[in-house]
Amino acid sequence: MTPQDQRYASALRAARRWVAADRVPVESDGLALARSVNDHVRRTGKHFLPEDMLIRLREIRDRNTADLPLLRAFLDCVLDKHENRFWNRTYLSLPLLEQLLDGRNSVRSAERMATLLMADVIRFEVGAATGSREGPGRGRPDAATVRTRLRHALRFVAAGLGGSEAGDLPSRLDEIPVSRLRELADHLPGPPATEGWAWFGVTVQPVYVLHDEYFFIRILQAHEMLFTAMANRVGSAVSALRAGCPGESAERIEEAAAIFERAAGLFRTVATMRAEHFSAFRHYTQGASAIQSEQYKRFESLCGVPPAPRLHSTAFTSVPAVRAQARAAGHDTVTRAYLDLRRGGGTDRTEWDRLDTALGRLESRHQRWKSAHRGLAARMLGDAHGSGYTDGVPYLTGVLENRLFWQLPASR
Repeated sequence: MTPQDQRYASALRAARRWVAADRVPVESDGLALARSVNDHVRRTGKHFLPEDMLIRLREIRDRNTADLPLLRAFLDCVLDKHENRFWNRTYLSLPLLEQLLDGRNSVRSAERMATLLMADVIRFEVGAATGSREGPGRGRPDAATVRTRLRHALRFVAAGLGGSEAGDLPSRLDEIPVSRLRELADHLPGPPATEGWAWFGVTVQPVYVLHDEYFFIRILQAHEMLFTAMANRVGSAVSALRAGCPGESAERIEEAAAIFERAAGLFRTVATMRAEHFSAFRHYTQGASAIQSEQYKRFESLCGVPPAPRLHSTAFTSVPAVRAQARAAGHDTVTRAYLDLRRGGGTDRTEWDRLDTALGRLESRHQRWKSAHRGLAARMLGDAHGSGYTDGVPYLTGVLENRLFWQLPASR
């Protein structure tokens, strides 16, 4: 029996034990099962999971997870292809990742999560470069590409840490020999040592077996966390305007613009991936696409209600819950709150100038992000269609003209 066969047999035995049990043991939260299954997913690709394993995992989820939300979320993601509901959220394990966020401070928690996701990318790349458990033939990048990828990822992590915490990270990787790269992990932030965060390690479920899909998933997850933080900041900006405080609103908008700058930097890391490798695994991601990002559309619709053609386009019909919120009569936005307060008058001109500048900065950062996304997609996709049944690069070219604050004079 090959090592892969042994791992499959072990995972299947674990699944059978759970199916055979009348109930889940009180002391178990399902993490051991999740780790066993996830190890198998990582080595075969979710698209190629055996039917008998999927059937048993479905039985476990339906019978044993009523009081185990983390295990249920994990299995929901594992079973998405089997149940014909594969899409962006389950591909990125967002139902599980989002349960790890601190609801008391969702903004800082989401930003910290993005930093931890990229720190995990560094650990993964360093582990592969210095000899990990991964088998051969997975298309690992060459040494020069690894160093470029690590440099961009380190810059992102350092920006997320700031201050003395970032001071422990090296400023130059060229001076570190490969044999000492493992020491880098000692200076990286890691997930909190809590029971919930122990699930962080099972939130990558690649559909194929190529090396680069791991870091690709982590980067998309980091994007989602940053969009979560931006949507929250913009929502706070709306509240500040309703309270008659354009200066405070400007501060929140400035913070959102800074986060967008970090998001654009993630594309530099993605650009280290070879187009042929991206094409190889995206063949199995059909049905899941970044166009289905709920958090990005939530951010966009908090800035201002999109024009009718965009609301009726695939961009919003692919996220029906967010589309319904954007179309609701009571949905508030920065644009509406801005115009209402302007009509009321009586606010210091300096604060308005600061807000107008902040809105212009966020608009500019958004445009630069879209342009970078389009350029990267053109290189990776060429003339191919997008994996979410979109037109791919032509779609991204068409949305370059969209504006967040299209109803405000300053954005015209």
